[in-house]
Amino acid sequence: MAAGALSGLVAALETHRGRDRAVRALCYGCQLAGGALAGPQASPSGLPGRLLAVSAELSACRTALRLFDDLAMLSYSCSYGLGPKDEDGLVRALSVLCNVANQLYYPCEHLAWAADAGIIRTRAQKWWTLSTGLWALSLLLGILRSLRILCQLRKLRQHKWTSSPQSRKEAKAQVKAEVLSILAQVADLSNAIHWLPPGFLWAGRFPPWLVGLLGTVSSLIGIYQASRGGNTEAV
Repeated sequence: MAAGALSGLVAALETHRGRDRAVRALCYGCQLAGGALAGPQASPSGLPGRLLAVSAELSACRTALRLFDDLAMLSYSCSYGLGPKDEDGLVRALSVLCNVANQLYYPCEHLAWAADAGIIRTRAQKWWTLSTGLWALSLLLGILRSLRILCQLRKLRQHKWTSSPQSRKEAKAQVKAEVLSILAQVADLSNAIHWLPPGFLWAGRFPPWLVGLLGTVSSLIGIYQASRGGNTEAV
């Protein structure tokens, strides 16, 4: 059993998505631990400062690796197109809009990264704000899509899926998956709003430990869903 778990972990870390999930969880975990140990200190030193520094480096690593995600996202968007014709129209519309937001997110983040690195001459902050706004929009659309699917499952539960034990089992599994997706996306959306310019809702008001906690929760949900065969797109 231990050998199987180890081989599964190695197989996951050999893929881009699997490695990104691990780095993401470690990044937010370090931020949670560092922020909790630092308390109200503005510029923590010692162990808390080192943990927060590790978190920042891992976040920068993920940003650099996302430079290569545009084509994968474009391939997914093209394969989905306008969605299957037998899918609910509102679900299809929300999915398409979500794909558009995700597709636009990457070049905006790339420009922000390039500006910070001094590769191009432009204000990096406006591109960071735009990319964060697009991420927040994508998360909001994802939440609305999952809520729509849950409403449909609730209606169908009384009809089609009550006739077969296998159908009821599949319906329960899908409900669980959508609920977990909503929880993860709400956690990420809370952080996305925090990273927007001050003055918008709770932007800039979260302490580091809370950002780390929300990110850790969404990361662990993403890892769990991936291990169960789910599909997550956590940024």
